[in-house]
Amino acid sequence: MTSKINAITTGSGGIEVTGDSSGEIELQADGSTIATITSSGLSLTGTLPIADGGTGQSTASDARAALGLEIGTDVQSYDANTAKYNDTTANFTGTLQTSGNQVATQNALGVRNLIINGDMRIDQRNAGSSITPANNEHCLDRYRNIITQSSKYSVQQVSDAPSGFTSSLKVTSLSSYSITSGDIFAIAQRIEGYNIAHLDWGTANAKTVTLSFWVKSSLTGTFGGAFRNEVPNRDYPFSYTINTANTWEKKTITIAGDTTGTWLTNNGIGIRLSFGFGVGATYSGTAGVWASSNIVSSTGATSVVGTSGATWQITGLQLEVGDTATPFEHRPYDMELARCQRYYEIGGFFHVGYVTGAINLGSTVKFAVKKRASATLIQTSTSASRTSSTTQNASTGAQDESFLSFRTGTSAGAAQYSEIWAASAEL
Repeated sequence: MTSKINAITTGSGGIEVTGDSSGEIELQADGSTIATITSSGLSLTGTLPIADGGTGQSTASDARAALGLEIGTDVQSYDANTAKYNDTTANFTGTLQTSGNQVATQNALGVRNLIINGDMRIDQRNAGSSITPANNEHCLDRYRNIITQSSKYSVQQVSDAPSGFTSSLKVTSLSSYSITSGDIFAIAQRIEGYNIAHLDWGTANAKTVTLSFWVKSSLTGTFGGAFRNEVPNRDYPFSYTINTANTWEKKTITIAGDTTGTWLTNNGIGIRLSFGFGVGATYSGTAGVWASSNIVSSTGATSVVGTSGATWQITGLQLEVGDTATPFEHRPYDMELARCQRYYEIGGFFHVGYVTGAINLGSTVKFAVKKRASATLIQTSTSASRTSSTTQNASTGAQDESFLSFRTGTSAGAAQYSEIWAASAEL
């Protein structure tokens, strides 16, 4: 049988109770068992108040609530998915964040920004100097100008940038020009087809992408841009609003991928991304809709070139898979420079030797980065002694990795020549 204590008698020596052969002792109050003691431990019947070290509740959820431990607020939940931390995988719903910022869930450990030089750090051609560009002329690396009228604006890499960035691309209007229906004034980046193949644009599996960027202008209102294909005969105009003049503002635009049209997935033009600051009606279209046309910006967008001295700046440009903008992907400088050099590279060399007359002096020059395609070589400066005044640049292989440079000697003796060159394989 079970030994029972029906009352407690106090005394200087306390109370000692020994159970019978069953090994159990029951504690009762008002005829009801409140605890059972066995060799395995103490088992309570009912609840133990918080003041006495308990929760005052009889279920796990009520006990957590009574102690102020709400799942997702004060404590983390535990289930079969989180248990997989001890295995190899864990599945989550919602978003993963750290320090209040969402962590990328696609390509989290690799390159996810499809834009090259999105933070505007690389400017091989001009090294921060202002230029008044011609049509299709590049300014900062990977950005070209689309212009139908010359000398309407200047463009420059500047140090004015939002927190977390050191550079921006700045456009300054040089006059008060009234745009006509056929005018275009825009900055564009052409994204190589190899880099957008995984988007599956032009198919039923076309992926959604999100564009994010920081922008600043001396003007306020609606501004625009567009996505276009290589032809171009497919376009998606978009718009964004600048609310406060001369203030950096972050913008985010989500675009459902195009399920039709032809989008190159080779080393040609995969996507044309443009930002307009003065585009006429012929090249403007309804924002937020895919169309079979050649549109550069959205209808009703503000014209920066229409106000003399007006400015427009951009940095932190990112294009990624998914419907949510993640923090800007800051890549190492050397990595970003190498990605730019696939399309444009500046280099130099110095050749020295001995010539006996009209023989060639030169060597093979290897590019720092393999080019997108055969490069066009531009000679920017030279000096020479005992060689002809013209450097001959001949291809070796496909001329996407190197070129052969040489000059012909003019007289016997020590000879030398040097050259600064640029190689362009731009889209």
